[in-house]
Amino acid sequence: MKVVTIVGARPQFIKAAVVSHILRKKHTEILVHTGQHYDYNMSQQFFEELAIPEADYNLGISGGTHGKMTGRMLMAIEEVLQKEQPDWLLVYGDTNSTLAGGLAAAKLHIPVCHVEAGARTYSRTNPEELNRICTDHIAALLLASTQSGMDCMEKEGLSERAALVGDPMYDAFLEYSGRTELTDIRLALLEGTLACVPDKYYYLTCHREENTRNDRTLLEIFRAMEQLDAPVLYPVHPRNKERALRIKQEQAFHNLILTEPVGYLESICLVNHAEKIVTDSGGLQREAFFAEKKCITILDFVCWPETMVEGRNQLAKPVAEDILDKLGQPQRVVETYHPFGDGHSAEKIVKAMEVYQTKRGSEGL
Repeated sequence: MKVVTIVGARPQFIKAAVVSHILRKKHTEILVHTGQHYDYNMSQQFFEELAIPEADYNLGISGGTHGKMTGRMLMAIEEVLQKEQPDWLLVYGDTNSTLAGGLAAAKLHIPVCHVEAGARTYSRTNPEELNRICTDHIAALLLASTQSGMDCMEKEGLSERAALVGDPMYDAFLEYSGRTELTDIRLALLEGTLACVPDKYYYLTCHREENTRNDRTLLEIFRAMEQLDAPVLYPVHPRNKERALRIKQEQAFHNLILTEPVGYLESICLVNHAEKIVTDSGGLQREAFFAEKKCITILDFVCWPETMVEGRNQLAKPVAEDILDKLGQPQRVVETYHPFGDGHSAEKIVKAMEVYQTKRGSEGL
């Protein structure tokens, strides 16, 4: 079985780290990096520390509008697929890379396997939601991370192509947690110096356009962080770096520690040892859940309903008072509740592709 895998962003690198290791034991994989995340700390560092095989193709496509980026990726991926003639096109999640890969393969009649299928926020203003829906409806094999994904696909008439395999991000979290000690982490501050991680801290990630496109929303988030009882570590996304640093300096916020982006091993170590998490990241919500840490998600829609139980993950508006109120509410961890699978989703993903391929061959397709 020959598989072309498309990756382009941090969560996809993490999923590919566990799936590619299983896939390559028996099959041929061609890895295509679109370049959507191009910064060293957002891309190459993940490949190195997770021992992800070097990309066979690096398309170097980043920046521009959603349409321009997706269109350029579509053309470049089509050329790769025409050259490689794979049995499968494997895509993860909901990025422009995912949609471009899915469209290119479907138009060439190459079966598409979509991992993390069925996830829905029911927010059509969210570009990732549109990517998810379109990719699901053109994919041949839909592999859901959670039961809610299966339920959404049933409502959309996609059940016959769907299977529940669990979340490869949970596989990765179990595999890589503990490989980095907190005392070994050195954070590169935006001010240009190094600092050890405080004994007690909160962990903030904030990169979505709706939270960072103007001073007002980011200032409110920073106001909340400034009032917490311990420092707040904030690895800043490159596109938000200038605004975040300027606001901190203008307001003389002392509780915020702004750093360059961190690698995956550092990030899950920081999650595991943080007091609480504040984020707008779909991936970090899950990692906080895996680590049994209280999480506040600054969004107006639910990404992962499985995490929104017993106060473990709560939505908050980008308003300081709402964030602080939600942070102060208790959570309860139910030890028997494991909605993201058993940590063996990578094996199930590869097996599902093998079964589909065998069936397709027996039918002469």
